[in-house]
Amino acid sequence: MNDDYLRAIPEAWQDISAVFSALGDEHRQRILLTFEAGERLNVGQIAEVSSLARSTVSHHLKVLREAGVLVSERAGKEIYFRVNKAFLQKAFCKVSAYLDAYL
Repeated sequence: MNDDYLRAIPEAWQDISAVFSALGDEHRQRILLTFEAGERLNVGQIAEVSSLARSTVSHHLKVLREAGVLVSERAGKEIYFRVNKAFLQKAFCKVSAYLDAYL
């Protein structure tokens, strides 16, 4: 047993922890899956196809952005979100490397 990590997540895994926490919610998973490759969407576009209120969608987008899953950019009065593909690939590569090395 490797008990080194029972008290704290290693620094290299802290971003992964935030991703898993953000994606632990079914609504946020659905929001993520709403994006097509290279697509950017605003709150209104996501709320239109969701069963959630616009304010709730906005909250979930904030959680996903803070975890690094999405990035945002302002265009006039609108804020557009897109999937942070490079960040997610890096995070999941760390998980994959762990699985390859230890399991």
